[in-house]
Amino acid sequence: MRKAVFLIVALAIFVVMAGAVAVRELTREPEQSYAGGGTQPVEVAEVTTATFADTLEAIGTARANEQVTISPQVSEIIGRIAFESGDRVTAGQILVEQAGGEEYAALNEARATEREARQEQERFQDLAERGIAPTQRVQETQAALDRATARVRAVEARLANRIIRAPFDGVVGLRNVSAGELVGPGDIIATLDDVSRIKLDFTVPERFLSVMSPGLDVAAQSDAFPGATFDGVITNVDSRIDPVTRAVTVRAEIDNEDGRLVPGMLLTIEVRRDVREHPAIPETAVMRRSEQAFVYVVPEGDPPVLEARNVELGVRSGVLIEVISGLQPGERVVSEGTHRVRPGAPVQVTRQWQPTGAIAVGTAP
Repeated sequence: MRKAVFLIVALAIFVVMAGAVAVRELTREPEQSYAGGGTQPVEVAEVTTATFADTLEAIGTARANEQVTISPQVSEIIGRIAFESGDRVTAGQILVEQAGGEEYAALNEARATEREARQEQERFQDLAERGIAPTQRVQETQAALDRATARVRAVEARLANRIIRAPFDGVVGLRNVSAGELVGPGDIIATLDDVSRIKLDFTVPERFLSVMSPGLDVAAQSDAFPGATFDGVITNVDSRIDPVTRAVTVRAEIDNEDGRLVPGMLLTIEVRRDVREHPAIPETAVMRRSEQAFVYVVPEGDPPVLEARNVELGVRSGVLIEVISGLQPGERVVSEGTHRVRPGAPVQVTRQWQPTGAIAVGTAP
Protein backbone atom coordinates (compact mmCIF):
# COMPACT_ATOMS: atom_id res chain seq x y z
CA MET A 1 0.00 0.00 0.00
CA ARG A 2 2.80 2.42 0.91
CA LYS A 3 4.57 1.54 -2.34
CA ALA A 4 1.51 2.43 -4.39
CA VAL A 5 1.13 5.76 -2.56
CA PHE A 6 4.81 6.52 -3.17
CA LEU A 7 4.44 5.81 -6.90
CA ILE A 8 1.38 8.04 -7.13
CA VAL A 9 3.17 10.91 -5.36
CA ALA A 10 6.25 10.51 -7.58
CA LEU A 11 4.11 10.52 -10.72
CA ALA A 12 2.30 13.65 -9.55
CA ILE A 13 5.61 15.43 -8.89
CA PHE A 14 6.83 14.45 -12.38
CA VAL A 15 3.66 15.79 -14.03
CA VAL A 16 3.95 19.10 -12.13
CA MET A 17 7.59 19.52 -13.13
CA ALA A 18 6.88 18.70 -16.80
CA GLY A 19 4.01 21.20 -16.82
CA ALA A 20 6.24 23.89 -15.34
CA VAL A 21 8.84 23.32 -18.05
CA ALA A 22 6.19 23.47 -20.78
CA VAL A 23 4.70 26.70 -19.39
CA ARG A 24 8.15 28.25 -19.21
CA GLU A 25 8.84 27.38 -22.85
CA LEU A 26 5.49 28.72 -24.01
CA THR A 27 5.83 31.97 -22.10
CA ARG A 28 9.50 32.56 -22.86
CA GLU A 29 9.87 35.95 -24.55
CA PRO A 30 11.25 35.95 -28.12
CA GLU A 31 13.88 38.45 -27.01
CA GLN A 32 15.53 35.83 -24.76
CA SER A 33 19.18 35.52 -25.74
CA TYR A 34 20.61 32.66 -27.70
CA ALA A 35 22.76 30.34 -25.57
CA GLY A 36 23.86 27.75 -28.12
CA GLY A 37 26.98 27.61 -30.24
CA GLY A 38 27.77 27.85 -33.96
CA THR A 39 25.88 29.53 -36.79
CA GLN A 40 22.58 28.37 -38.23
CA PRO A 41 21.92 28.42 -42.01
CA VAL A 42 18.87 30.52 -42.93
CA GLU A 43 17.24 32.02 -45.97
CA VAL A 44 16.44 35.72 -45.78
CA ALA A 45 14.16 38.10 -47.66
CA GLU A 46 14.63 41.80 -48.24
CA VAL A 47 11.78 44.04 -47.10
CA THR A 48 10.43 45.77 -50.21
CA THR A 49 7.57 48.17 -50.93
CA ALA A 50 4.42 46.78 -52.53
CA THR A 51 0.99 48.11 -53.39
CA PHE A 52 -1.78 46.73 -51.19
CA ALA A 53 -5.55 47.17 -51.19
CA ASP A 54 -8.57 46.00 -49.23
CA THR A 55 -10.74 43.95 -51.54
CA LEU A 56 -14.20 42.51 -51.91
CA GLU A 57 -14.74 39.59 -54.29
CA ALA A 58 -17.85 39.04 -56.41
CA ILE A 59 -19.00 37.41 -59.64
CA GLY A 60 -20.55 39.35 -62.50
CA THR A 61 -21.71 39.04 -66.09
CA ALA A 62 -20.27 41.12 -68.93
CA ARG A 63 -22.62 43.25 -71.01
CA ALA A 64 -21.97 45.36 -74.08
CA ASN A 65 -21.79 49.11 -73.68
CA GLU A 66 -24.68 49.31 -76.18
CA GLN A 67 -26.57 46.37 -77.67
CA VAL A 68 -29.57 45.99 -79.98
CA THR A 69 -31.35 43.28 -81.94
CA ILE A 70 -31.63 44.23 -85.61
CA SER A 71 -35.20 43.64 -86.75
CA PRO A 72 -37.34 45.07 -89.61
CA GLN A 73 -40.20 47.48 -89.01
CA VAL A 74 -42.34 46.25 -91.91
CA SER A 75 -43.01 42.94 -93.60
CA GLU A 76 -41.14 42.82 -96.87
CA ILE A 77 -38.71 40.70 -98.89
CA ILE A 78 -35.01 41.39 -98.28
CA GLY A 79 -33.49 42.95 -101.37
CA ARG A 80 -29.87 43.38 -100.23
CA ILE A 81 -27.74 42.48 -97.22
CA ALA A 82 -24.77 44.83 -96.80
CA PHE A 83 -22.89 43.09 -93.99
CA GLU A 84 -21.32 39.79 -93.01
CA SER A 85 -21.25 38.12 -89.61
CA GLY A 86 -18.63 39.67 -87.36
CA ASP A 87 -18.25 42.89 -89.37
CA ARG A 88 -17.41 46.13 -87.59
CA VAL A 89 -19.85 48.82 -88.72
CA THR A 90 -20.23 52.53 -88.10
CA ALA A 91 -23.28 54.52 -87.04
CA GLY A 92 -25.59 55.17 -90.01
CA GLN A 93 -24.11 52.43 -92.20
CA ILE A 94 -26.72 50.53 -94.26
CA LEU A 95 -27.10 46.93 -93.09
CA VAL A 96 -30.19 45.67 -94.94
CA GLU A 97 -32.40 46.99 -97.73
CA GLN A 98 -35.88 45.52 -98.17
CA ALA A 99 -37.39 45.41 -101.63
CA GLY A 100 -39.95 48.21 -101.91
CA GLY A 101 -41.02 48.27 -105.57
CA GLU A 102 -44.53 49.54 -104.84
CA GLU A 103 -43.22 52.24 -102.54
CA TYR A 104 -40.69 53.42 -105.13
CA ALA A 105 -43.51 53.68 -107.68
CA ALA A 106 -45.64 55.55 -105.17
CA LEU A 107 -42.72 57.90 -104.51
CA ASN A 108 -42.33 58.68 -108.21
CA GLU A 109 -46.04 59.37 -108.47
CA ALA A 110 -45.99 61.62 -105.39
CA ARG A 111 -43.01 63.59 -106.68
CA ALA A 112 -44.74 64.11 -110.05
CA THR A 113 -47.85 65.37 -108.28
CA GLU A 114 -45.69 67.69 -106.19
CA ARG A 115 -44.05 69.15 -109.31
CA GLU A 116 -47.44 69.83 -110.90
CA ALA A 117 -48.74 71.43 -107.71
CA ARG A 118 -45.66 73.64 -107.44
CA GLN A 119 -46.01 74.81 -111.05
CA GLU A 120 -49.70 75.56 -110.51
CA GLN A 121 -48.96 77.48 -107.31
CA GLU A 122 -46.18 79.51 -108.93
CA ARG A 123 -48.44 80.37 -111.92
CA PHE A 124 -51.28 81.63 -109.74
CA GLN A 125 -48.87 83.45 -107.47
CA ASP A 126 -47.57 85.35 -110.51
CA LEU A 127 -51.07 86.13 -111.68
CA ALA A 128 -52.09 87.34 -108.24
CA GLU A 129 -49.10 89.67 -108.10
CA ARG A 130 -50.27 91.22 -111.41
CA GLY A 131 -53.80 91.52 -110.05
CA ILE A 132 -55.34 89.01 -112.43
CA ALA A 133 -55.95 85.99 -110.11
CA PRO A 134 -57.80 86.21 -106.79
CA THR A 135 -55.91 85.66 -103.54
CA GLN A 136 -58.22 82.78 -102.63
CA ARG A 137 -57.05 80.83 -105.67
CA VAL A 138 -53.41 81.36 -104.64
CA GLN A 139 -54.20 79.97 -101.19
CA GLU A 140 -55.92 76.92 -102.73
CA THR A 141 -52.89 76.12 -104.93
CA GLN A 142 -50.55 76.59 -101.95
CA ALA A 143 -52.61 74.11 -99.93
CA ALA A 144 -52.49 71.62 -102.81
CA LEU A 145 -48.69 72.00 -102.95
CA ASP A 146 -48.40 71.44 -99.20
CA ARG A 147 -50.48 68.24 -99.46
CA ALA A 148 -48.33 66.97 -102.35
CA THR A 149 -45.13 67.69 -100.41
CA ALA A 150 -46.49 65.88 -97.34
CA ARG A 151 -47.36 62.91 -99.55
CA VAL A 152 -43.76 62.78 -100.79
CA ARG A 153 -42.41 62.90 -97.21
CA ALA A 154 -44.76 60.11 -96.13
CA VAL A 155 -43.67 57.79 -98.95
CA GLU A 156 -40.01 58.62 -98.29
CA ALA A 157 -40.52 57.72 -94.61
CA ARG A 158 -42.06 54.36 -95.57
CA LEU A 159 -39.11 53.69 -97.86
CA ALA A 160 -36.69 54.68 -95.08
CA ASN A 161 -38.31 52.03 -92.87
CA ARG A 162 -37.20 49.48 -95.44
CA ILE A 163 -33.56 50.55 -95.13
CA ILE A 164 -32.06 49.31 -91.85
CA ARG A 165 -29.02 51.24 -90.62
CA ALA A 166 -26.62 50.71 -87.73
CA PRO A 167 -27.68 52.95 -84.81
CA PHE A 168 -24.11 53.08 -83.40
CA ASP A 169 -20.58 51.81 -84.01
CA GLY A 170 -20.23 48.16 -83.14
CA VAL A 171 -19.76 44.54 -84.13
CA VAL A 172 -22.50 42.63 -85.96
CA GLY A 173 -23.27 39.15 -84.69
CA LEU A 174 -24.29 36.10 -86.70
CA ARG A 175 -26.50 36.79 -89.73
CA ASN A 176 -29.80 34.90 -89.51
CA VAL A 177 -31.42 35.78 -92.87
CA SER A 178 -30.70 35.66 -96.58
CA ALA A 179 -31.48 37.89 -99.54
CA GLY A 180 -34.95 37.18 -100.96
CA GLU A 181 -36.32 36.06 -97.61
CA LEU A 182 -39.59 37.52 -96.35
CA VAL A 183 -39.11 39.07 -92.93
CA GLY A 184 -41.34 41.11 -90.66
CA PRO A 185 -41.41 42.84 -87.27
CA GLY A 186 -40.00 40.56 -84.58
CA ASP A 187 -37.78 38.56 -86.94
CA ILE A 188 -34.13 38.73 -85.83
CA ILE A 189 -31.78 39.65 -88.65
CA ALA A 190 -28.67 39.90 -86.42
CA THR A 191 -27.41 41.53 -83.24
CA LEU A 192 -25.23 44.62 -82.90
CA ASP A 193 -22.95 45.21 -79.91
CA ASP A 194 -20.72 48.10 -78.98
CA VAL A 195 -17.94 46.27 -77.12
CA SER A 196 -15.44 49.12 -76.96
CA ARG A 197 -16.39 49.21 -73.29
CA ILE A 198 -17.86 46.42 -71.20
CA LYS A 199 -20.48 46.98 -68.53
CA LEU A 200 -20.01 44.57 -65.66
CA ASP A 201 -22.98 44.10 -63.30
CA PHE A 202 -22.50 42.25 -60.02
CA THR A 203 -24.18 42.08 -56.63
CA VAL A 204 -22.80 42.59 -53.14
CA PRO A 205 -24.51 42.04 -49.75
CA GLU A 206 -26.23 45.11 -48.36
CA ARG A 207 -23.75 45.34 -45.46
CA PHE A 208 -21.15 46.50 -48.02
CA LEU A 209 -23.36 49.28 -49.38
CA SER A 210 -21.54 51.93 -47.36
CA VAL A 211 -18.21 51.15 -49.03
CA MET A 212 -19.55 50.90 -52.61
CA SER A 213 -19.28 54.19 -54.49
CA PRO A 214 -18.56 55.36 -58.05
CA GLY A 215 -14.87 55.74 -58.72
CA LEU A 216 -13.64 52.62 -56.89
CA ASP A 217 -11.20 50.49 -58.87
CA VAL A 218 -12.09 46.92 -59.86
CA ALA A 219 -10.03 44.12 -61.34
CA ALA A 220 -11.76 41.34 -63.29
CA GLN A 221 -10.53 37.93 -64.42
CA SER A 222 -11.96 35.39 -66.85
CA ASP A 223 -11.31 31.67 -67.22
CA ALA A 224 -10.98 32.32 -70.95
CA PHE A 225 -7.78 34.30 -70.35
CA PRO A 226 -5.88 32.69 -67.43
CA GLY A 227 -3.58 35.13 -65.68
CA ALA A 228 -4.98 38.22 -67.44
CA THR A 229 -6.47 41.04 -65.37
CA PHE A 230 -8.92 43.58 -66.76
CA ASP A 231 -8.98 46.87 -64.84
CA GLY A 232 -12.08 49.02 -64.57
CA VAL A 233 -13.96 51.42 -62.33
CA ILE A 234 -17.35 51.43 -60.62
CA THR A 235 -19.72 53.84 -62.38
CA ASN A 236 -23.08 53.26 -60.66
CA VAL A 237 -24.66 51.68 -57.59
CA ASP A 238 -28.31 50.71 -57.85
CA SER A 239 -30.75 52.85 -55.86
CA ARG A 240 -32.60 49.79 -54.54
CA ILE A 241 -31.71 46.68 -52.57
CA ASP A 242 -33.31 43.40 -53.58
CA PRO A 243 -35.74 42.57 -50.73
CA VAL A 244 -35.33 38.84 -51.35
CA THR A 245 -31.55 38.48 -51.59
CA ARG A 246 -30.71 41.60 -49.55
CA ALA A 247 -28.09 42.48 -52.14
CA VAL A 248 -27.42 45.61 -54.18
CA THR A 249 -26.42 45.64 -57.84
CA VAL A 250 -23.22 47.49 -58.72
CA ARG A 251 -22.10 48.39 -62.26
CA ALA A 252 -18.49 48.77 -63.34
CA GLU A 253 -17.08 49.64 -66.76
CA ILE A 254 -13.97 48.09 -68.28
CA ASP A 255 -12.08 49.38 -71.31
CA ASN A 256 -12.18 46.71 -74.02
CA GLU A 257 -10.47 48.23 -77.04
CA ASP A 258 -8.72 44.92 -77.77
CA GLY A 259 -12.11 43.18 -77.92
CA ARG A 260 -11.13 40.20 -75.79
CA LEU A 261 -14.14 40.48 -73.51
CA VAL A 262 -17.51 39.63 -75.06
CA PRO A 263 -21.05 40.04 -73.70
CA GLY A 264 -22.25 37.17 -71.56
CA MET A 265 -18.84 36.28 -70.09
CA LEU A 266 -18.71 35.27 -66.43
CA LEU A 267 -16.05 37.31 -64.65
CA THR A 268 -14.60 37.23 -61.16
CA ILE A 269 -14.35 40.74 -59.76
CA GLU A 270 -12.21 42.24 -57.03
CA VAL A 271 -13.31 45.66 -55.78
CA ARG A 272 -10.22 47.49 -54.54
CA ARG A 273 -10.37 50.28 -51.98
CA ASP A 274 -7.79 52.08 -49.89
CA VAL A 275 -4.96 51.34 -52.34
CA ARG A 276 -1.66 52.06 -50.54
CA GLU A 277 2.11 51.52 -50.54
CA HIS A 278 3.56 49.62 -47.56
CA PRO A 279 6.56 47.40 -46.74
CA ALA A 280 6.04 43.74 -47.70
CA ILE A 281 7.61 40.47 -46.55
CA PRO A 282 6.94 36.78 -47.25
CA GLU A 283 4.31 35.30 -44.98
CA THR A 284 6.78 32.56 -44.00
CA ALA A 285 8.87 35.17 -42.17
CA VAL A 286 6.12 35.88 -39.62
CA MET A 287 6.16 34.22 -36.19
CA ARG A 288 3.25 34.49 -33.75
CA ARG A 289 2.87 34.34 -30.01
CA SER A 290 -0.72 34.75 -28.85
CA GLU A 291 -1.96 37.96 -30.51
CA GLN A 292 1.51 39.34 -31.19
CA ALA A 293 3.41 38.86 -34.46
CA PHE A 294 7.17 39.20 -34.76
CA VAL A 295 10.00 38.54 -37.22
CA TYR A 296 13.69 37.83 -36.99
CA VAL A 297 15.64 40.75 -38.43
CA VAL A 298 19.05 39.96 -39.93
CA PRO A 299 21.33 43.00 -39.47
CA GLU A 300 24.68 43.52 -41.14
CA GLY A 301 27.59 41.70 -39.49
CA ASP A 302 30.02 38.83 -39.79
CA PRO A 303 28.28 36.73 -38.79
CA PRO A 304 24.97 38.62 -38.45
CA VAL A 305 23.22 38.25 -35.10
CA LEU A 306 19.42 37.90 -35.12
CA GLU A 307 17.08 40.47 -33.60
CA ALA A 308 13.45 39.69 -32.77
CA ARG A 309 11.12 42.57 -33.61
CA ASN A 310 7.39 42.97 -33.12
CA VAL A 311 5.44 43.97 -36.25
CA GLU A 312 1.92 45.10 -37.06
CA LEU A 313 0.51 43.32 -40.09
CA GLY A 314 -2.13 44.25 -42.65
CA VAL A 315 -3.64 42.32 -45.57
CA ARG A 316 -2.04 39.26 -47.11
CA SER A 317 -1.90 37.35 -50.36
CA GLY A 318 -0.52 33.91 -51.05
CA VAL A 319 3.03 35.29 -51.19
CA LEU A 320 3.25 38.66 -49.49
CA ILE A 321 1.98 40.15 -46.27
CA GLU A 322 1.66 43.85 -45.55
CA VAL A 323 3.71 45.37 -42.73
CA ILE A 324 2.02 48.44 -41.24
CA SER A 325 4.74 49.14 -38.68
CA GLY A 326 7.95 47.60 -37.34
CA LEU A 327 10.02 47.27 -40.53
CA GLN A 328 11.52 49.52 -43.17
CA PRO A 329 12.25 48.73 -46.85
CA GLY A 330 15.78 47.44 -47.30
CA GLU A 331 15.96 45.51 -44.03
CA ARG A 332 16.35 41.74 -44.10
CA VAL A 333 14.26 39.14 -42.27
CA VAL A 334 14.53 35.37 -41.92
CA SER A 335 12.12 33.81 -44.41
CA GLU A 336 13.05 30.11 -44.06
CA GLY A 337 14.47 28.39 -40.99
CA THR A 338 12.72 30.52 -38.36
CA HIS A 339 12.01 27.44 -36.23
CA ARG A 340 15.74 26.67 -35.89
CA VAL A 341 16.93 30.04 -34.56
CA ARG A 342 16.57 32.28 -31.52
CA PRO A 343 17.18 35.99 -30.87
CA GLY A 344 20.88 36.74 -30.55
CA ALA A 345 21.88 33.69 -32.60
CA PRO A 346 24.61 34.11 -35.24
CA VAL A 347 23.39 32.90 -38.63
CA GLN A 348 24.75 32.09 -42.03
CA VAL A 349 22.74 33.47 -44.97
CA THR A 350 22.44 30.76 -47.61
CA ARG A 351 20.01 32.51 -49.90
CA GLN A 352 18.36 35.93 -50.22
CA TRP A 353 14.93 36.22 -51.76
CA GLN A 354 13.44 39.51 -52.94
CA PRO A 355 9.64 39.66 -53.46
CA THR A 356 8.14 41.61 -56.33
CA GLY A 357 6.28 44.89 -55.90
CA ALA A 358 3.03 43.78 -57.51
CA ILE A 359 -0.34 44.54 -56.01
CA ALA A 360 -1.20 42.14 -53.20
CA VAL A 361 -4.86 41.92 -52.31
CA GLY A 362 -6.72 40.00 -49.67
CA THR A 363 -8.35 40.16 -46.27
CA ALA A 364 -6.84 41.35 -43.05
CA PRO A 365 -5.16 38.60 -41.01
